[in-house]
Amino acid sequence: MTRFRSRKPIGATAVVPLLPLLALLVAACGGSGGSGNVSTDSSREAAGPPPGVVTIATRTRAGHTHLVSGSGRAIYVGVAGKDDKSACTGACARNWPPVVTTGTPTAGSGTKAADLGTTRRSDGTTQVTYKGHPLYFFLGDQTPGTTYGQGAANFGAKWWLVAPSGAAITRGG
Repeated sequence: MTRFRSRKPIGATAVVPLLPLLALLVAACGGSGGSGNVSTDSSREAAGPPPGVVTIATRTRAGHTHLVSGSGRAIYVGVAGKDDKSACTGACARNWPPVVTTGTPTAGSGTKAADLGTTRRSDGTTQVTYKGHPLYFFLGDQTPGTTYGQGAANFGAKWWLVAPSGAAITRGG
């Protein structure tokens, strides 16, 4: 005579060790789900913005209006008393990533398309300019709305937020 064992339901203790494997399988099967459109910028900006078409807009904060990226990340100019050609490369560009684009920059709220332009960098990328000034992000601004780079003095320049007029905002920081 064959004996049948009664099956007990699988308890949580039996499933828990399988969760990491399940998570790995779900991640491996996931798709991008994207539409194929290029984003104006993303959370990867901290290491430098991904190539794409960039939108430049404005934000008012702490009594002044300044330029921001399409995602709201603060934009700066480096004032070194030189011409408006970008001289920020190497370690400077790692700390002050240039705002780069692969197309014509787009004017967002508070800016004009006529004020936007581009310049070719020594590494071959195309950097966005505003009224002729090369534009930069600050590595320390990890989230939109932060302006930790305001008034910083490093890499041979003083770094300031940019007003819609194109002038450096030299107060604060």
